[in-house]
Amino acid sequence: MSLALAAVCLAVPSAYAADVEPVAAGKYVALGDSYAVAPGTREYDNPDDPCRRGPSTYPRLWAQQHPSYSFVEASCSGATTADLTSQQVPQLTADTTLVTVHVGGNDVGFVEVLKNCILTIDDKDCIAGVEAAKAAATSSLPGALASTYAAIRAKAPNAKVVVVGYPRLYTIGGSCGILGLSDRERTALNSGSDTLDSVLASEAGKAGFTFLDPRTAFDPHTICSKGQAWVTSLEWNKIDESYHPNKAGHGEGYLPLLNAITG
Repeated sequence: MSLALAAVCLAVPSAYAADVEPVAAGKYVALGDSYAVAPGTREYDNPDDPCRRGPSTYPRLWAQQHPSYSFVEASCSGATTADLTSQQVPQLTADTTLVTVHVGGNDVGFVEVLKNCILTIDDKDCIAGVEAAKAAATSSLPGALASTYAAIRAKAPNAKVVVVGYPRLYTIGGSCGILGLSDRERTALNSGSDTLDSVLASEAGKAGFTFLDPRTAFDPHTICSKGQAWVTSLEWNKIDESYHPNKAGHGEGYLPLLNAITG
C-alpha cells in the first residue's frame, strides 16, 4: 500500500467521527413541585404555563454546569406524589443516571396552611392548621412517598436518586419585628418544615435514596434573618411567589448542596 493510500484510509474514520453525535455522560431527570421550578425567582419561560418553569432553578443550573448530561425537566408547580407517579415518573428511562425528586409539601396541604396563617388574625387558627398538616405528614405521607419512590426505582433502576427537602422559612426573633406573622406562627411553620423533612429523610433512607437537607444552609438566609434572603416573604400582589426559594436560594442554596452530592 502506498503512503498516499494509507493516509486516505487512516483519514476516513476521523471524517466519520466528526459526524457522530457525542454520547452523553449521563441523563438527569428532575421531578418535583413548585420548589423545583420557578415560583420565587420571577423568571419564567412562559408566565402562562401552569407548570411555571424558568431558567434560574437548581435543576436547570445543575444541567448547565454539566453539559455532558442530557436533561429532562418533568417538575411542575402544584405537583403531589400522585401527580409525580402518573405524569412525571413515566418520563424516566432505564438509562437515567440521576434523579432529583422534590415533593411532599402539597400532599399535606402546606400551601393552604400558609394562606390560612396569612389571612387569619388568631394565632390558634394558624397553629392548628400547621398541626393538621404535620399529622398528615406522619400518617398518610410515608405511604405515598414509598409508592412514588418505588415507581421511580422501577423506571430508573440504575439512577442515583436525590430526595430534596424543604427549608425552614423564618428566623425566630429576627429582624422582622412585630409586622406580619407572630413568632408563635413562625415557629409553628418552621416545625412543619422540620416534620416534613424528617418524613422525607426517613422514606428516602428506606428506599436507598440520598436525602438533601437544605435547612442548615438556608437558616442564615431565611425570612427575618440579617443575611441575604434565600426565601421570598409574603407578597400580597403575588401570593404564588411567596414562601419559595428565590434566585439566590436556588443558585447559592440548593445548587451547591446538590453538587456536593453529585460531584
